[in-house]
Amino acid sequence: MRAAGLRAKAVRGYRGKAGIRARFAQHPNRVWETEVDRVNRVWVGDITYLRVVEGWRYLAIVMDQYSRRILAWTLARRRTTRETCHVLGLALKCRRGARDVIFHSDRGTEYTSGAFCAFLAARGVQQSVSVRGPEDNAHMESFFHSLKAELTRGAPLGSERRLRAALDGYIRYYNAHRMHSALGYRSPIAFEREAA
Repeated sequence: MRAAGLRAKAVRGYRGKAGIRARFAQHPNRVWETEVDRVNRVWVGDITYLRVVEGWRYLAIVMDQYSRRILAWTLARRRTTRETCHVLGLALKCRRGARDVIFHSDRGTEYTSGAFCAFLAARGVQQSVSVRGPEDNAHMESFFHSLKAELTRGAPLGSERRLRAALDGYIRYYNAHRMHSALGYRSPIAFEREAA
C-alpha cells in the first residue's frame, strides 16, 4: 500500500452516549406483553411532516390500536412536546372515562421528555416506548403510508388552511368508511360498534 501511495481509511467506531441506556430503561416497551383485546387498551402515537406553501407542518396523531380509529390529531409548525401533550389531551377528551390506557410511541424526544412523562402520569396513562425498529408502531406507520398515498402524494397541498380541511375530511372518511382487512373489512367505527 505504501509503495502504491495508498492509505487505509478506518471507519469511525460508534460510541454510545453516556446515560442513553438508563434514559430508555425508564420507558419500557409494554406493548410486547399486552394483549390488545379491547378499545382503550393501547393507544399509539406518532408524528409525520407534510409540506405546504408556507413550509413544513407536523401532523401528530393518536390512534386506538384495537380498532385503528384515529382519536385525535393536530397540525403544528413545530415538532414539540407541547403538541404531543395537546393531541393526547384531545384523545383523552374524545374517550372520556378510558382507564388503564397504555400509550405507545417511538423514542422521539417529544414522547420521552420529562414534561410528556409527567403529563401521562398525571392522567393515569402508562407509557410504552418502542425499541429500535418500526414493528412496534406499525399501525401508525401504516396509517401515515395510507394518508400520504391517498391524500397528499402527487396532489398540491397549497396552504395550511387547505391542508387542515383535507386532513379533517380524510380522517372522518378513514374512521367512518375506510375498510380494513384486519377488522374484517369494516371501518374503525363499525368495528367498535360491533365489539361493544
